[in-house]
Amino acid sequence: MNDFVARSPLLVVRDAPGYDHGRVNQLFEMSTSGFGSFEELDAWKNCRPVKLYVRDLVKYWPDTEKFRLTDQIIRSSRSPGSHLAEGFGRYHEKDNIRYCRMAKGELYETRNHLWDALDEAYITEDQRMECNALIERALKTINGYIAYLQRHHGGSSTGEPEAPYDFTPI
Repeated sequence: MNDFVARSPLLVVRDAPGYDHGRVNQLFEMSTSGFGSFEELDAWKNCRPVKLYVRDLVKYWPDTEKFRLTDQIIRSSRSPGSHLAEGFGRYHEKDNIRYCRMAKGELYETRNHLWDALDEAYITEDQRMECNALIERALKTINGYIAYLQRHHGGSSTGEPEAPYDFTPI
């Protein structure tokens, strides 16, 4: 064994009292089977079209909205993918579910900003409905991912209703 390996912090931690070999193996199996990366998650993939649609939507909004509604809707449309990626990297089911719920909240915020944009006549009803359809698809796949985490990895079911969400446009 060379000097670097002998001084490795991993070796020290691995031999420490209370080190949970089973939990580490479980985390390793989670990261190497099923989903190897957040980019493989359908939930993450379905958040990207929302972000891209919003990016194109705001290009022609008035400059007076640059640091108001434009900035808010861009941020809220970018956040769901970031939350899903961060939650995936936590390697703990309950943490991951918490980040999934934050991603859902950001999608709902984006939906609200679309109403604001419609009220200000920055977008048409058709544009709002197109983006809303993308948001609904993302929400459904995030709900599916949460259900997967709860079933397969023992996540908490607090706060999630058993019945599917109603996504009927208003």
